[in-house]
Amino acid sequence: TISKTLSRTMGRFNILALLTLALTVGSTQGFVGPSKTPSPPTEVKISPDPRMSYGEESRKYRRTVFTHDDWVQHRSPDRFFKQLRNIVNSGVYKNIGREVTATTGVAALVCLYNAVFGGYVDFSGVAHPGLVEGWLLPKLSLPLVPFTLSSPSLGLLLVFRTNTAYQRWDEARKNWGMNINHSRDLVRMGTAYYDSKSSTPEAREEDLKQLSLATWSFVRSMKRHLSPEWEDEDAFKAELRGKLPSEQAEAIINANHRPNRALYDLSLAIENLPMHFIRKNEIHKAVTIFEDNLGSSERLLTSPVPLFYSRHTARFLGTWLLFLSMAIYDPFATTWNHVGMIPAVGLLSVFLFGIEELAAQMEEPFTILPMQAFCDKIGNWCNEIVSWTPGDNGMKVNKADPRHVAIWDTDLGPVPADSIPVDTVKKTVVESTPELIKAVESTAVVPKTVPTPTLTTIPSPSTLSEDKKSKRRAAYDLLKKLF
Repeated sequence: TISKTLSRTMGRFNILALLTLALTVGSTQGFVGPSKTPSPPTEVKISPDPRMSYGEESRKYRRTVFTHDDWVQHRSPDRFFKQLRNIVNSGVYKNIGREVTATTGVAALVCLYNAVFGGYVDFSGVAHPGLVEGWLLPKLSLPLVPFTLSSPSLGLLLVFRTNTAYQRWDEARKNWGMNINHSRDLVRMGTAYYDSKSSTPEAREEDLKQLSLATWSFVRSMKRHLSPEWEDEDAFKAELRGKLPSEQAEAIINANHRPNRALYDLSLAIENLPMHFIRKNEIHKAVTIFEDNLGSSERLLTSPVPLFYSRHTARFLGTWLLFLSMAIYDPFATTWNHVGMIPAVGLLSVFLFGIEELAAQMEEPFTILPMQAFCDKIGNWCNEIVSWTPGDNGMKVNKADPRHVAIWDTDLGPVPADSIPVDTVKKTVVESTPELIKAVESTAVVPKTVPTPTLTTIPSPSTLSEDKKSKRRAAYDLLKKLF
């Protein structure tokens, strides 16, 4: 009698222990312990914001710009141990804490339920029947085959989900890479093509400064356009008012579509540069590329992966993990009262939910891209480029080839038969076609020793033969068609 009483007492104690274990596991955040203060440089300080979760708030701290030292650390041989040590500080895992808690809690309840209604083993290894006898309640268990058969489909859904999300991130990064490349290209061409002979050094400096600021204001407006208002609006206004003329800054700030207004200002800054219009057209091509990058980025921001795909993946994954504990209950019979399945379900939930969370974090790429760092670098590089002048490094600067200078009638009227008034002609530097070069050379004698052709180098039509006159008219007609 005494032994039976002790046995029953120990059995109740074991059930209480299982219940305590279930409640303890259910209250954890997916095996992510309380956040410990990490040592620098991994320390992340996030101000509390009631509107967002920890994972959403921590996105601003994932805007990494790598240097050579960062790459050395990234491929360090002890990177695996370092990442395992920091697992409790992962923002991704903290963001899926509720999902992991749900699946782990279900596993603990399944273990407890089966112990109460199906039998248990005490600490001495003695098996006991269930505490509630005579009830026709079955043990919670499922065959493992359905999960085995469905796991490839679940894997494909997760693979496509993450691949699509990464492609979106990659496209956004390439858009900003194009902005970086063509902003430097635009300012370089504007600085090199600038006709200093038609301007003063002070005017040149002011024109190129406006070009640099207009280029920076576009990328900064694009960054604000793709960022949340609560995060970037105040900083955006402060930066524009601090760098741009007040009227220009307010025009961009008050515009309905700020990047479009900034592009318009950039086009005007290009038009104000004294240079041939063909060269201006080449510079304007970079502005068109800016517009394309902006449109591509707007498409990524406003058009997510089709919602039905994301929802079906989340439902599939959640259901699969919630019922997994019933399928692996029997395989864990070698552990005490099958409790080994509880941490197994927890770990599987952490990693599978983590894959889906990675896709969700990458799907909207702009708040994890270091766009502010890109804008700052573009501004610094543009300011440096416009500070250069031809020959400032001792490099010889050749003058234009005289054969590339053509003279044509500005009013596009008929060419006078006897003479060409000086005030009706204009020098135009062109990249001449072979046909144009041949036509001009046949009517104009340009000494190669003269660096800059003048009107006196072209003979008057009255001294030309009829054949020469017809050739000259043909040259003018060709110029008019081209321009």
